[in-house]
Amino acid sequence: MWNILIRTYAKTTNHKNHAIVLYKEMMMEQGNEVFPDKHTYPFVLKACAYLFALFEGKQVHAHVLKLGFELDTYICNSLIHFYASCGCLEIAQKVFEKMRERRNEVSWNVMIDSYAKVGDYDTVLKMFCEMMRVYEPDCYTMQSVISACAGLGALSLGMWVHAYVLKKCDKNVACNVLVNSCLVDMYCKCGSLKIAKQVFEGMSYKDVNSWNSIILGFAMHGKAEEALDYFVGMAKVEKCVPNSITFVGVLSACNHSGMVNEGVMYFEMMTKEYNIEPSLVHYGCLVDLYARAGNIQEALNVVSEMPMKPDAVIWRSLLDSCCKQNASVELSEEMANHVFESEGSVCGGAYVLMSKVYASASRWNDVGLVRKLMNDKGVSKEPGCSLIEINGVAHEFFAGDTTHPQSKDIYKFMNDIEEKLESIGYLPDYSGAPLIDEINEGKQNTMRLHSERLAIAYGILNSTPSIPIRVFKNLRVCNDCHKVTKLISRIYNVEIIVRDRVRFHHFKDGSCSCMDYW
Repeated sequence: MWNILIRTYAKTTNHKNHAIVLYKEMMMEQGNEVFPDKHTYPFVLKACAYLFALFEGKQVHAHVLKLGFELDTYICNSLIHFYASCGCLEIAQKVFEKMRERRNEVSWNVMIDSYAKVGDYDTVLKMFCEMMRVYEPDCYTMQSVISACAGLGALSLGMWVHAYVLKKCDKNVACNVLVNSCLVDMYCKCGSLKIAKQVFEGMSYKDVNSWNSIILGFAMHGKAEEALDYFVGMAKVEKCVPNSITFVGVLSACNHSGMVNEGVMYFEMMTKEYNIEPSLVHYGCLVDLYARAGNIQEALNVVSEMPMKPDAVIWRSLLDSCCKQNASVELSEEMANHVFESEGSVCGGAYVLMSKVYASASRWNDVGLVRKLMNDKGVSKEPGCSLIEINGVAHEFFAGDTTHPQSKDIYKFMNDIEEKLESIGYLPDYSGAPLIDEINEGKQNTMRLHSERLAIAYGILNSTPSIPIRVFKNLRVCNDCHKVTKLISRIYNVEIIVRDRVRFHHFKDGSCSCMDYW
């Protein structure tokens, strides 16, 4: 009877805490001769995991040990899930390691999924290889592994996993809607929209997650019309009801293409036609939509009318737009102050943006003051890092990197690139280096060593002709690198796909898919 009640509350959405309360009553009831058994703990731990009740869960773990259930596989799996949900992956790993021969497929899946959720994709792939020695991966395993490939931007590895699903896994796994939705998401995030579309179109059944993956994917690549066409196909043709994530994709598509009127229309459709309460993310999309288009006052009006407090992301978006739209220094300073209030004074990106604002206004003393403040507070600009995959091997480059085995050839080739750029009249854009305390020639030398330029040079030297060069960068591409990459794509007749912190850029024949709206 106790177990039935605990299990019932543990499975509810809003009353999971009652499962913990009932367990306490069960343990403390005077004269009670009924003790928890192996069926009690999985549901109690499930409630603790959902509520992030680390203190209570640790006490339950102690009871598990005292009552001798530490050898039960199902309870250990629940403990792994509980500790991982509460952010204690080290303890979860210890429980997993102690299980040894008692591990089952669920044990492996819980650990692999936990590492995938925290972004430790290398460990995901390592554990996947270990799991394959003893168990056949199921659809839950493959979802986590595919997500890891997406996070790493590892297209070759993702294609190998896709082939593994088709050739080695059970037919139910290969046809699983969640696995295929993950594949669509992975191919989009790895820069291969063509294969993502093929997987999506080949799905016999598509749920809301499948539609969300393809809409978000095309939005990320700046393909607004295609993303909106998929939305129409989803809502009007297939009669699949969109959810809040769907509209994040739709609003992002409008945002990346400057479709302000359409974005406002879809925002109103979301609230009025589908009765979806806008979240902070939706308001953030609307604010960014207005701000990028230069309608900063409209963006501020949205912020003032929001029913919740704006976060640092929204304020940084406004500060970035103030910088790009050459708004007043005073307004930019106000936005920066809001960023610092929301995120603390350790936000290096806000300092960099303010230095650009001051440099644009020729307020060089203030640029120097920003640099001094960063030094005094121990704030540093996040170093640029770019990844490129050649023949299944990932190569990492930092700005000014000389550690790569082919550095000599890379820098020699970059000198050739510079000569060809100068021959066609290229002039550097120094706005991307406001904190470099050098004359323009020094700034140019600094910008030409940005991580994505090193990666692109390496890609041209080593990639197969007609195969696009795919580069993944941790920061936004600066104006000068964007300009240079367009020229390189034309000079060397190569397609270059760059994923930065915000979106994808497809460079080909001297132009970019963003149409310089970024």
